[in-house]
Amino acid sequence: MSLKLDLCNFSGYKIYPSRGIRLARVDGKIYNFVNKKSRNSFMMKRNPRKISWTVLYRRKHKKGTEQDVAKKRSRKTAKFQRSIQGATLENILAKRNQKPEVRKAQREQLIRSNKEKQKAKKEAKASIKKKSDTKAVRASQKKIAKSNMKSRPQRGNVPM
Repeated sequence: MSLKLDLCNFSGYKIYPSRGIRLARVDGKIYNFVNKKSRNSFMMKRNPRKISWTVLYRRKHKKGTEQDVAKKRSRKTAKFQRSIQGATLENILAKRNQKPEVRKAQREQLIRSNKEKQKAKKEAKASIKKKSDTKAVRASQKKIAKSNMKSRPQRGNVPM
C-alpha cells in the first residue's frame, strides 16, 4: 500500500496523511502546509528562499548535496594544433619560436618591399599615360579647333 504524500507549499517538506494544514483561497487555489510556522510565514509573504530551514533555501545554497552526489569532474579540453592552408605546422611552430624583434624586422621588410613594388608600378603607369596623353591630347585639340572654325557661320554678313 502506498501513501499519498503532499508537499508543503512553503517549506517543501513532505506532508503525511492526517497531518498538516490546508488553506483554500477565495480564488479556488489550495495550499498545503506542514505546520503553523509554515502557514504563518506564507501568510506574511516571506520568501522561502531566504529562510534557512526550508528546502528551497537549502537547494539555493547547496546544502547537504555532497552526500548524495559526488561533484562532477569536468574534462579538460586537449589542445590540438593543425596546419592552416598555405602554412604547414612546422612553419607555424618555427614562426612562433622566433624572437619578436626578428619577426618585426621581417614584417617591416616585407611591407617596405611591397610599398616599393606599388610605387614602381604607379610610376610606370604614370609615365606611359603621360607619353600617350600629351601627344593624343594635343592632336585632338588641333582637330577640334580646325573643325570648329570651318563649321561656324560668319556673323558679320548675316542681315537682320
